[in-house]
Amino acid sequence: MKKILFVASECVPFIKTGGLADVVGTLPKMLDKNEYDCRVIIPNYRCIPDKFRNNFKYVHHFYMDMGERFSSVHVGIMEYELDGITFYFVDNLFYFGGDKPYADTRYDIEKFTYFAKAVMAILPVINFRPDIIHCHDWQAGLVPVYLHTLYRDNPFYRGVKTIFTIHNLRFQGIWDIKTIRSLSGLPGWVFTPDKLEFKKDANMLKGGLVYADYITTVSDTYAGEIQTDYYGEGLNGLLSARNQSLCGIVNGIDYDAYNPETDTNIAKQYNSKTCKKAKTANKKALQQELGLPQDESKFVISIISRLTDQKGLDLVRYALDRICDDHTQFIVLGTGDPQYENLFRDYAWRMPGKVSANICFNEGFAHRIYAGSDAVLVPSLFEPCGLTQLIALRYGTVPIVRETGGLKDTVQPYNEYEGTGIGFSFANYNGDELLNTINYAKHIYFNCRKEWDQMVVRGIKTDYSWSSSAKKYQDLYNRVLGW
Repeated sequence: MKKILFVASECVPFIKTGGLADVVGTLPKMLDKNEYDCRVIIPNYRCIPDKFRNNFKYVHHFYMDMGERFSSVHVGIMEYELDGITFYFVDNLFYFGGDKPYADTRYDIEKFTYFAKAVMAILPVINFRPDIIHCHDWQAGLVPVYLHTLYRDNPFYRGVKTIFTIHNLRFQGIWDIKTIRSLSGLPGWVFTPDKLEFKKDANMLKGGLVYADYITTVSDTYAGEIQTDYYGEGLNGLLSARNQSLCGIVNGIDYDAYNPETDTNIAKQYNSKTCKKAKTANKKALQQELGLPQDESKFVISIISRLTDQKGLDLVRYALDRICDDHTQFIVLGTGDPQYENLFRDYAWRMPGKVSANICFNEGFAHRIYAGSDAVLVPSLFEPCGLTQLIALRYGTVPIVRETGGLKDTVQPYNEYEGTGIGFSFANYNGDELLNTINYAKHIYFNCRKEWDQMVVRGIKTDYSWSSSAKKYQDLYNRVLGW
């Protein structure tokens, strides 16, 4: 039995701010339980729902030093089992007692330095010696560093391998060397340009990338993109140097959680055979819920997203007046930068029958938008993987995407001559290309409806469940352990 430990800052269903939580919560239960004993460790945030926290089982507690900052810091261990997976929670009210998982950068640097060291210290206590520690994003970046420095002579950790997964390279955990050195207790020789030093500061993500045995990211295209100046966020040189131990594996989605055949959130359930009439029923129900004119002939296009620059919303702002014609309804669901929240509120006020701005997030409501829309727009500046387009395909909603990262890997563009493809895409980060692609999608929808309907069915039948991705991770684990 191969032992795998996932280390991350969030995990569904306990705590979620983005796609990282979906991966950490779903992938372990998709691995072959006859071959892998996979467990997960995350912080015991105060904001984890009580229905879970009240059932956590106390395992043990102890005290550890934390560099020069504290000589004695409390480390509690809680445990919970769900779907056959054992989850451990690092308990410390000082660091994880807030009402949300992340705070200001300086405080997050300190608490995830503590978290990384606590993970290492906990393993002998719970008597779980992993063959592989699978670390996710900068919050777990110091785990491989600790393994190869402060813990390298401890026989318990001998032979333990590490894999580091980049979910979003933009977030790196950067602070000054003096602070991180005093917090972490790491030796001075790791704060050099070939290790943790980054533009005269210390970089926790870089530490993970330098010391991990293997690096993955969440799509093939993104794995290539991050080795370039444009997408590399200053780490492209390191990633290029490590390209022989770097690969991309596309995320999947939970096909039980996103299943239009059984989804109780939507007005009418459906599958690939019944989607045509059901999509119309769901569209009308959505229009009624949002106070839009109930008209099945309208082209309903949606954005379900964090409202940030990364998501390509400056392109949307450029084209929105021309997107919202008399035949189109435009729906937004999400929160984020005030400039974009206010932009969509303003359009909803000015175009009440055409634009609906929902500046909030509600999972059930999101499902109804997926089911009731004709198309979903994902024009991202960069997108390591993206789940929106995968969920849209599952619900028979055609994705319109920019060809970057996982969007390029998962959305085969429509080809009217060959009758292939499951969506529409454009290459350059350009508002006119975005508008032209939307207009082409509208042309197919209104004038070639049979071809559109066939594309919808192809999308529903495309398999982006976790099954194939889990198999690729299993192959990777076996490869790393065979070295």
